[in-house]
Amino acid sequence: MNYKRVTLFAGHYGSGKTNIALNYARWLRRQKLPVTIADLDIVNPYFRTKDSEAALAEEGIGLIVSEFANSNVDLPAMPKEAYGLVNDPSVYAVLDIGGDDRGALALGRYTPAIKEEGNYEMLFVVNRSRPLTRTVADTLEVMGEIEEASGIPFTAIVNNTNLGLQTTAADVLASLPYAQELSQITGLPIKMTCAAEQLCPELSGIVPDLFPLSIQKLYYMINSEV
Repeated sequence: MNYKRVTLFAGHYGSGKTNIALNYARWLRRQKLPVTIADLDIVNPYFRTKDSEAALAEEGIGLIVSEFANSNVDLPAMPKEAYGLVNDPSVYAVLDIGGDDRGALALGRYTPAIKEEGNYEMLFVVNRSRPLTRTVADTLEVMGEIEEASGIPFTAIVNNTNLGLQTTAADVLASLPYAQELSQITGLPIKMTCAAEQLCPELSGIVPDLFPLSIQKLYYMINSEV
């Protein structure tokens, strides 16, 4: 799988982009690359990269989050370290962008530097099971809103259709025609189709560009164990 110096993951709420961003950062690290992931999602406090902070540190992956992450402070503060990451060509950056167009607005301040370097991918993560992306027409509307808000056009599609822990291999397979139609209409390639690791043996050799996911624990699940 090809990769760029900066990889941005954006999509609607519940698309699963945060979990994919974490897994992708780990994949880059397995390629022996210096990697830092930046959580720029200031909209959704319930599924955060900060929940994996200790594990990422052990794996040698840098993490940049707002100082208010996993707190009760409702303040859209962007981490200042993200500016340095976007401008540092020696580090591979994975950016988790806030859901929908409101979250994508936060990316605007980094857009000029990202475009100037030109070594980036803007990946649209789609979960057909979510209410506002169940049809191609609705999904195209979401894509357009995010592109307009962020100032960066999408370069590829990530199919992450799932039903959470209830997802089956059949669910993933059923999403392929939808993803292919979206690809044909937009002219964007499908970079990968994601599936939980335990489903991949059934899907291997059938689903092109299959990307196994190790599922991150939800914020409330972690705190319930404390």
